[in-house]
Amino acid sequence: NKDLLLGRKDYILDLMAEQGYISESERDQAKAQEIIFANPETAIFAPHFVMYVKSLLSDKYGEKTLEQGGLKIITTIDYDKQKIADETVAEVTENYQEKYNANNAALVSLDPKNGQVLAMVGSRDFFNKDISGQVNVVTSSRQPGSSIKPIVYAALFEKGGYNPNTIVFDTVTDFGNYSPKNYNLKEYGPVSLRQALAGSLNIPAVKVLYLAGLKSTITLAESLGYQNLSEGVGLSLVLGGAEVRLLDHANAFSALARDGEVSTPSVILKVEDKNGNVLEEWQPNKRNILTSETARMVTSILTDN
Repeated sequence: NKDLLLGRKDYILDLMAEQGYISESERDQAKAQEIIFANPETAIFAPHFVMYVKSLLSDKYGEKTLEQGGLKIITTIDYDKQKIADETVAEVTENYQEKYNANNAALVSLDPKNGQVLAMVGSRDFFNKDISGQVNVVTSSRQPGSSIKPIVYAALFEKGGYNPNTIVFDTVTDFGNYSPKNYNLKEYGPVSLRQALAGSLNIPAVKVLYLAGLKSTITLAESLGYQNLSEGVGLSLVLGGAEVRLLDHANAFSALARDGEVSTPSVILKVEDKNGNVLEEWQPNKRNILTSETARMVTSILTDN
């Protein structure tokens, strides 16, 4: 509220001049003085994670209780892993601007056994306004590109009758005003689904979504934890046309690691009030979404070069 703050400053200066504490020239001189605000830096550890936890608890218990209620909050974060995550993002993104014309990055690490968040880096620098550093990219909607393809292939395998050796034709196809191309603009003719996914071929991927069915695929994705997927993007969904949250995206892949089992992402283990009463405590929340056969087929393909 910088504008309100500066307005208050001028109001006080006017009162001081009116009441004789300063002269009018001193008031004018003070009003004209440029005020430079320091950036709000603090030694807060894992700021995006902390703010995310605060937002969840504020919605549940209210801002006043959160700030003044003496709550004891135990979270899922792993201090050592968070330090590694911070250092890694800083190190690998040092020349992102020059190499990719990209000024930001994010990272989230979850335990696939239970969905607990172990580390969260929401941006390259929480205090950098030039990159909107306080925006948590981990919990923001972004296009996932081709990294969504394994989920779509899983949807097809779940229908039955398809496996990594099933052949599709990698030739330019008109899907009704939509004719996708491969990233290298080449066509490879008959390819197995294994080759298509391992090579991240776009045309076969769109065919896979067509065969799996857009509605069925979105239903499966939402059961894995994706939010607000729109059928409006059509078949481009498999090429990253729909926006997803990195948090949900990373957690969905745990279903591949756990033979089809997935848990809801969590950041809070326990909350106690000032008297030690437990207000909430984490409980396992596992559900089987994919068959073990589907999870193993997709995982096997993803081990390929």
